Amino acid sequence: MTDAEDRKPQSDEARSAFKAPADSSVTQATQVIQVPKVTPAAPAAPGTDSESSTTSEFAVPEGLALPRAGSESEATSEFAIPDGLTVPEHTVPEAEGSAFSLPSTYSARQAPAAFTPPGGIPAVSLTKDIPWQDRMRTMLRMPVAERPALETVPKTEEEGPAVPRVLDLTLRIGELLLAGGEGAEDVETAMFAVCRSYGLDRCEPTVTFTLLSISYQPSLVDDPVSAQRTVRRRGTDYTRLAAVFQLVDDLSDPETHVSLEEAYRRLAEIRRNRHPYPGWALTGAAGLLAGAASVLVGGDLIVFVAAAFGAMLGDRLAWLCAGRGLPEFYQFTVAAMPPAALGVALTVAHVDVKASAVITGGLFALLPGRALVAGVQDGLTGFYITASARLLEVMYFFVGIVTGVLVVLYFGVKLGAQLNPDVALGVNEQPVVQILASMLLSLTFAVLLQQERSTVLLVTLNGGVAWVVYGAMHYVADISPVASTAVAAGLVGLFGQLLSRYRFASALPYTTAAIGPLLPGSATYFGLLSIAQNNIDKGLVSLAKAVSLAMAIAIGVNLGSEISRLFLRLPGAGSAAGRRAAKRTRGF
Repeated sequence: MTDAEDRKPQSDEARSAFKAPADSSVTQATQVIQVPKVTPAAPAAPGTDSESSTTSEFAVPEGLALPRAGSESEATSEFAIPDGLTVPEHTVPEAEGSAFSLPSTYSARQAPAAFTPPGGIPAVSLTKDIPWQDRMRTMLRMPVAERPALETVPKTEEEGPAVPRVLDLTLRIGELLLAGGEGAEDVETAMFAVCRSYGLDRCEPTVTFTLLSISYQPSLVDDPVSAQRTVRRRGTDYTRLAAVFQLVDDLSDPETHVSLEEAYRRLAEIRRNRHPYPGWALTGAAGLLAGAASVLVGGDLIVFVAAAFGAMLGDRLAWLCAGRGLPEFYQFTVAAMPPAALGVALTVAHVDVKASAVITGGLFALLPGRALVAGVQDGLTGFYITASARLLEVMYFFVGIVTGVLVVLYFGVKLGAQLNPDVALGVNEQPVVQILASMLLSLTFAVLLQQERSTVLLVTLNGGVAWVVYGAMHYVADISPVASTAVAAGLVGLFGQLLSRYRFASALPYTTAAIGPLLPGSATYFGLLSIAQNNIDKGLVSLAKAVSLAMAIAIGVNLGSEISRLFLRLPGAGSAAGRRAAKRTRGF
């Protein structure tokens, strides 16, 4: 072995060039490092094993004193922590979250059953033992953030139905209800119930006179899905209306599983369903209605026959105009002419009958009581756009009736017909006959509205009760006709609402036909007659009275319905949260 090979370290003896020599002394840790004068060391003799003759420029020179603290590293940094300084433990920062994530203090197990805002609105707990109209109406009148998350059973397939199909079904159901004369609030309630039955909670239905729209937002960060449908044709068929209510009731029942395909099939059957009464039965019902109304205001048998014949003739002429595509304004104008013409003809022929009773009976069959009640109800519940449109429609119908009667009365006055508007209709002291006439009027009105046969008897009795209350207050107690009409209409609305809650159905079939005996037919006739005889002041006063009676009917019916909901509190809703108020424009 040569000297060079002897000086070369083996692989297991190799050390780092940055390690201090073995004989370097390190003193205790001090703040001042003293560097003494270094003298060059003599070169090692050849053949020594203690140190390698090859050193690095980073090696610590011999005799250099470095601070040493126990087992700490020899090298120190200016970022080192001084002695005696206590450093708090390092905490892991929270991950950046979303504004929509739950707070760290929130616990799902300890969360309240329903969200209660700071304003103090009480939590609502709705049970399933009440009609779906009341449950959905209570929730619909709440803002979205305040609606309690009810435990619903989704009536869907494994993956669930497509949202556009659910919205389409909802709009089709709402279209049938709105076209059938249902109030805007009840239509929104039914649409909301259909959406919730398929698991769509964040839905906002909107109903106007001719347009229905609905918007669904899956979550706060997803885009909403909206759909709308236009109502172009309206038809009065309370049998179809009851079938739609039954469908919504089955969809809202958590124990009944109705798939989306089954709901579409039932809806198609409802649309294809024929009316329960044929056309000749409707024409006969219109005649009987006019005859019963003429007896109600003091007519006899001849007046009954004349009024019935005039009303049936007017009904056929209106059907003829409808088949030719004429608007409803002209249909009402044509339908009002035959009863007025018969009354004028009997007067010109000097027949000893009350011609005014004939004309008044014919007007009873044409007055749009259903549209009037629905319009006022929409206004009272906060749907002002829909209410304005409905009342405008009523005004056009009324103007059409006025036009038809005025044309006939004008020519009758020119022909010398002795029609005296100052002579009021004499009411005979025959209360039993009048009560029977009022019940017959309600029955025929129910047939004209295409009601179910099971509801005809109940609405007939309701109409008889309404006339008994009105007659007792007006003819016996001598109370004003407006107040008597309002009270009688309020009882009609109260009984109708109770019957609808008992049968889980719409209240319209039990109230609309029952208000028939209260319609202001005589006030309308005498107002038109005064205008035809150029007595404008008396005519306007009489027409104002007719409008007042009509408003009393509509408000009374709505007030009776609200009273029934006020005293029949929702089970489980608490004493302070029976029912939220309707939409308001002020912060009450």
